[in-house]
Amino acid sequence: MKRRDFINWVGLGLIASNLPVAIAACTSQTNTQTSEAAGSWQKVGTTKDLDQKGQLLVKGSPVGDVLVVGTSKAANLVAVDPTCTHKGCTVDWKADAKKFACPCHRAEYGTDGQVKKGPAKKPLKTYTAKIEGDSVLVKS
Repeated sequence: MKRRDFINWVGLGLIASNLPVAIAACTSQTNTQTSEAAGSWQKVGTTKDLDQKGQLLVKGSPVGDVLVVGTSKAANLVAVDPTCTHKGCTVDWKADAKKFACPCHRAEYGTDGQVKKGPAKKPLKTYTAKIEGDSVLVKS
C-alpha cells in the first residue's frame, strides 16, 4: 500500500470515529432548546372554559398536568400540578375553603401549594399563570 493511500485511510477513519461525537453534540443542543421551550408560556385553555367552573383542569399539557383556579376577571390566578404528592391522586379545588383537597387520603394544600394537612409531606408544584386575550397561559 502506498503511503498516500495509507494516510487517506487513516484520515477517513478519524472522521468516521468522530462522527458519533458530532451527532451527540447536535442532539444535546436540540434537547437544550426543547427544555427552554418548556419554560416558556404555554396555552392550557380559554377564558370561557375557566369562567364556566372557576377552574380549568388540563392533563398532559406541554408543562405537565395543570389545575388553574380563578376567573378571567381575577387579578391573580392560581395554578398547580394537581397530582397529590402523597399517593398521586388528583386533588380537587374547594372554592368555599380556598384549598386543594385530595379525595383519596384527605391531604390538604393551600393556594400556594403548601401542605396544610397530611398525610402528604411535599407541596404541590406551582405554575405562574396569566390571561392573554382569551387564552389561559401557564409557565413552569
